[in-house]
Amino acid sequence: MGNLLVETILDVTHYTGTLFSFKTTRSPAFRFESGQFTMIGLEVDGRPLLRAYSMASAIYDDNLEFFSIKVADGPLTSRLQHIRPGDEILIGPKPTGTLVNGYLRPGRRLLLLATGTGFAPFSSLLRDPETYERYDTIVMAVGCRTVDELAFANSVVGAIENHELLGELATGKLHYYPTVTREAFRNTGRVSDLVASGKLFADLGLAPLDLETDRVMICGNPGLITDVSALLGARGFEEGSSGSPADFVIEKAFVQR
Repeated sequence: MGNLLVETILDVTHYTGTLFSFKTTRSPAFRFESGQFTMIGLEVDGRPLLRAYSMASAIYDDNLEFFSIKVADGPLTSRLQHIRPGDEILIGPKPTGTLVNGYLRPGRRLLLLATGTGFAPFSSLLRDPETYERYDTIVMAVGCRTVDELAFANSVVGAIENHELLGELATGKLHYYPTVTREAFRNTGRVSDLVASGKLFADLGLAPLDLETDRVMICGNPGLITDVSALLGARGFEEGSSGSPADFVIEKAFVQR
């Protein structure tokens, strides 16, 4: 398999009929920044079948964690959803991505906006002490169709709040806003609409969107990316990159899939 790393599945958790997460061993040589992704996959007919997946685990964890959708006829996910502890998985050795702290200008409030499995890179960022050191306020808004699809995000945020170190850092800073579109819930509606209308901020008792204070990361379905990028652009926000940190970043690798 060339220079691909071969890791072992340690644990698999199925949340719904379409969502699951899994943990793998981690080679000491594999290093990444919070928010990055890498190529992972399986050997199929003697060849690697790979797709881009964000690391959901913390940069300091001994294992790697990934959050995945299940697609019945998906070339990879149709196979990946059946993995069990002890199975082997292929992992690319060169992580990359734009959802990293260094691609944003300094600011006071960080907005993390996600739908579905787009929460994965933010799972890593939320478990990184540097994120709390950089910002006074962190808003994690994640939208799903149904309440049960929020299970992974709920578990990550709950673990952070109860963590000996991260819990102290997150207290008073982290504002979690889960929302659904197809069921009754305390928060309903699309993340993009909630940002545009200001309801997201009003519900949390926070100040409205502000170019001077806010920095934004977006990861999710194409509609979220398109709508929020347009909204931010209309308000003067500029998109950042490795060579030019700015006000917001998106993960293009998943938009193009």
